Amino acid sequence: MRYLFEEYALDTDRRELHRGAEVVSVTPQAFDLLDFLIRNRERVVSKDDVIEAIWNGRSVSDAALTTRLNVARSAIGDSGEQQRLIKTLPRKGFRFVGAVREDLGPASAATADAELELPKPTVALPDKPSIAVLPFQNLSADPEQEYFADGVVEDITMALSRFRWLLVIARNSSFTYKGRPVDIKQVGRELAVRYVLEGSVRKAGNRIRIAGQLIDAETGAHLWADRFDGGLEDIFDLQDQVTSTVVGAIAPMLQREEIRRARRKPTENLDAYDYYLRGLASVRRWTREANSEALQLFCKAIELDPGLACAYGMAGWCYIQRKARRWMIDRAQESAEATRLGWKAVHLGADDPAAMCMGAYVLAFIAHEFDDAIAFVDRGLAINPNLAHAWNLGAWVRAFRGEPDLALDYAARAMRLSPLDPSMYAMHGAMSYAHFLSGRYDLASSGAEKALRDNPDFLLAICVFAASNALTGRLELAQKSIARARECNPDLRISNLEDLAPFRRVEDGALFAKGLREAGLPD
Repeated sequence: MRYLFEEYALDTDRRELHRGAEVVSVTPQAFDLLDFLIRNRERVVSKDDVIEAIWNGRSVSDAALTTRLNVARSAIGDSGEQQRLIKTLPRKGFRFVGAVREDLGPASAATADAELELPKPTVALPDKPSIAVLPFQNLSADPEQEYFADGVVEDITMALSRFRWLLVIARNSSFTYKGRPVDIKQVGRELAVRYVLEGSVRKAGNRIRIAGQLIDAETGAHLWADRFDGGLEDIFDLQDQVTSTVVGAIAPMLQREEIRRARRKPTENLDAYDYYLRGLASVRRWTREANSEALQLFCKAIELDPGLACAYGMAGWCYIQRKARRWMIDRAQESAEATRLGWKAVHLGADDPAAMCMGAYVLAFIAHEFDDAIAFVDRGLAINPNLAHAWNLGAWVRAFRGEPDLALDYAARAMRLSPLDPSMYAMHGAMSYAHFLSGRYDLASSGAEKALRDNPDFLLAICVFAASNALTGRLELAQKSIARARECNPDLRISNLEDLAPFRRVEDGALFAKGLREAGLPD
């Protein structure tokens, strides 16, 4: 007998579950449960009915029954939340509610072989970066871990889908590869994705280990790998930790890979997003020429796609650099343009948290709209709490508002999410600045030193280092730092410090000025 429903076929003679031409891996008990529910689909079956049929009446816990139900649902693309095919009726039992057709004759070997040889459609790669999260392998003897492994993949898939610039393949498509040996390049072609994330779950005693790796589907190159260990007693906390850490680590790496791709493209083939990515590469070089080049690239992206919110935010960021380095030519006009760009970014970026948070940062730095800025940052974080860059921007806005303790919390969250982030210097810089405002000058000096290891031209970090050392009596270090700061910006004075960092609280600006004055910065 073959039961046909949606794109699935349950073959009771071969004991196989098919999705289209693919064989879906399913445990024997989950298969038996599907078979029992489908055969009895005209009625509600009780918990006792299920236990009698599947476990021969043995004592079974509610948790074990729920786990088997979820495994069965997962095999046919259903879930406990959706209950599209297998419905739970509280205090009554369960029922298979999908439309079923019966095929009395088993599939012949010739028919099965013909099904398996159906050609896969060729799908072009999308313009934006794309990723599939494959089912994680359960390397444990315990089938209970199957559901946990699937839960980790679901959470990671959902978290990645919150990055608007990233196309994420839906779980139902990715899970067609469950239980099968896969060729990553073939997966990339079949699902039309550039990147694949795969992993495994292994249980040993009361401990569980989860490993993951990110692969370039076109070349097969491994881009990232990590593993996580935890106890079974806090398994849901571990699942959350794995999700946030994996997503926080691979999102910046995917963007770096996309920047490299955009820079390799011929100029005549560039679209708006390519110009945006090239702008990101330029703006991170921290020179006046690179800043002008980046601004032109972001403006070209906006010209080609006036709705590209992230390009408005980064164009505004260029003006932040110009203000901090005193590269502005027409201060009033450029500040007004930066403010316009910031508002465009937050309004167009209603569903793009990265753009919204960058626009908010522009509003804080240029227009001193501190309250609006933090409101937009927190709105963006509510949409995507795994966005490390947004936590980092929020740390700076909190510091500008005179909330150093909150700034430290935001910066710490950014570091936890993305410990290998190329913008780690900015996270250390935010922590350093917050410690300085709280009077913890040794910690401020140490944080600034870490920021400067990764970005020696980070002017604000140089000044925090100088002021911190001056206020703790280490004048020689402070004076050397001021000399370095004036190499970066010969026009830097006490009188124009607000160009370097805005202060909501007068006392914060006065403290910074005092430290830098003692370090030797002229008025």
